Amino acid sequence: MNPIIEKQDLSENVVRMVLAAPEIARKRRAGQFIILKIDEPGERIPLTIVDSDAEDGTITIIFQVVGKTTAALAAMKAGDEISDVQGPLGNPTEIENFGHVVCIGGGVGVGVVYPLAAALKKAGNRVTSIIGARTQNLLILEEEMRKVSDRLIVATDDGSYGFHGFVSAVLQNLIDAKERIDRVFAIGPVPMMRVLCDVTRPHGIPTVVSLNPVMVDATGMCGACRVAVAGKTKFTCVDGPEFDGHQVDFALLTSRLRMYQPQEKQSMEAYRCKCHGK
Repeated sequence: MNPIIEKQDLSENVVRMVLAAPEIARKRRAGQFIILKIDEPGERIPLTIVDSDAEDGTITIIFQVVGKTTAALAAMKAGDEISDVQGPLGNPTEIENFGHVVCIGGGVGVGVVYPLAAALKKAGNRVTSIIGARTQNLLILEEEMRKVSDRLIVATDDGSYGFHGFVSAVLQNLIDAKERIDRVFAIGPVPMMRVLCDVTRPHGIPTVVSLNPVMVDATGMCGACRVAVAGKTKFTCVDGPEFDGHQVDFALLTSRLRMYQPQEKQSMEAYRCKCHGK
């Protein structure tokens, strides 16, 4: 059992939690994730480790409420216990001094890009971070990102704060200004990552994306998280979660993410009815 130490609502449907997980906290590196199961009959879901404290034996996760399990997790409070937390899983981010790196996070993806930006900054890189959301009220970790970046640019789709437009437009502006960019790390909704890769591809800028497909056992055995990269089948749980964005088959990834939408919707509706006593 893993107790919840802290819980904080960051924005609408986005929650930050600190969990007691001493062994994971000691071994975790930037880019890795956990598989979490709330209770014995519950489903297993992957969540990125945003931060860890080896001394306190805790890890931090940030997640968005999108289905039954994340809704049930968000309903828990400090002091409650989670049945199973497995990790750290996946390959850590390749961290070295590349030069000038641009770290881009969209929506809840800001929580995933934060530890990467911190690690890249510590490795001596000049870090430009671009974070975005639909509106100002949905932005998360702005001050945290500012502390680990040499420059932070905020964008909102509706123009309510910062740059009016998508993060891809901000990146395009940097490229048009002839800034030297040695590597881009892009994490967020699949359409966002796909567009960012389309922006960087003509300029030959290496672009790393972090994928979060449907995942079950996280050992490479079930094949549920398979993706196509450079025409070859890869398993996100053991080969990823990060890949060369220019080689990812985003169309296939999108179609696989939609495979269980009817079942997910039905499960969420049943959960809501149960919660409201219907």
